[in-house]
Amino acid sequence: MLRSLDLPRRSRRPVLGRLAAASLLALSLSLPGAGPVSAVACDVASQTWQVAAEPDAALTEAFASYGNDHDGWSGGDSTYSVTLGAGRRIWAFSDTLIGPVNDDGTQPLDTEFVNSSFVVEAEGRMARTVTGGTPAERTGLLAPTENGWYWQGASHLTDDGRSLDVVFLHFERFGPGQWDWAWSANVLGRFDAGSLRLREVVPLPSETGVNWGSWIARDGAHTLVYGVEDLGLVKYMRIARVTGDDLSQPWEYWTGDGWSSAEADSVRVMPGVANEYSVTAFEDGFLLVTHDTNELFSARIVGYVSCAPTGPFLPIGTLYTTPETGLFGSYGNPNVFTYNAHEHPDLRTADGLLVTYNVNSFVPDDLYADVTIYRPRFVRVDLQPVP
Repeated sequence: MLRSLDLPRRSRRPVLGRLAAASLLALSLSLPGAGPVSAVACDVASQTWQVAAEPDAALTEAFASYGNDHDGWSGGDSTYSVTLGAGRRIWAFSDTLIGPVNDDGTQPLDTEFVNSSFVVEAEGRMARTVTGGTPAERTGLLAPTENGWYWQGASHLTDDGRSLDVVFLHFERFGPGQWDWAWSANVLGRFDAGSLRLREVVPLPSETGVNWGSWIARDGAHTLVYGVEDLGLVKYMRIARVTGDDLSQPWEYWTGDGWSSAEADSVRVMPGVANEYSVTAFEDGFLLVTHDTNELFSARIVGYVSCAPTGPFLPIGTLYTTPETGLFGSYGNPNVFTYNAHEHPDLRTADGLLVTYNVNSFVPDDLYADVTIYRPRFVRVDLQPVP
């Protein structure tokens, strides 16, 4: 089972108010390439916020039980989710381990591995694992290419409820080394929302090197697509949109003060986001949740607020510190790291926001020696304005 006893207890602490946040924002936006700042005018950006956070034991245990008790999904990362209706939800994973778990919490080193999968939740229980390929020769949801593979980005259900549209990022190898691979293109995978069968793969804008699909959100008459310009040690948010809900239609790109049909006109909105993050409607504004990539291998999940989905985003501080990270973390392993936190807005409750993050190790054998490492973590985060 997951080491929930090692996780921190619920605590409430103040986070930054508007004045302190604005000062930090000015500092962060002084970095080269950051987009312009516009005036803010909403309550969410003028409040001082306090935060309480604690692990969601029920969801943690649900995935632990599902991963341990059958020969399907036993671990993975990304952990996006989409509610499909009729009591169904999919949890979308990128790299995925598939196979039985030994009684001692280990897996064989030859455990089956694919680059993407869905876990289907039905009526509150994890019911089945969906991949591509055949039962005898499984692949990711999109089959690998000759020299590459696809990882999932965010996804959404189309307005008519018929299509689950998923952004995938294609990566290719350019050498024999462990890290000799790089992003090459964005595509859209369209799945039948009922059967979850892949219907088609559609090319998406890929001219500027932006990894689109970090997050997808409806905003009035448009669907916003958030991405990351990944420069390694520095990562920048970028934003695009389409009219309606069809991501195969022409895209427009945020220029800092408007929208352009040219991808090259897209601007860097802010640094410090992860490859996966979320921007969701919150109070009378918007909430950005991300791992803090201003720090190398950070354990901090941080929040920002804004009056518009395009920013500027004012930092409100640390929402949660992941307890697994590094030598002094709950695994006592310097190779363990955490990454890619984001919110699940359709799973907000009276107990607050639901935030997930991923755990991994720089030594792949660790994931087979202890299956609890490579599983999603679930945290309830309660944000309240200070009176």
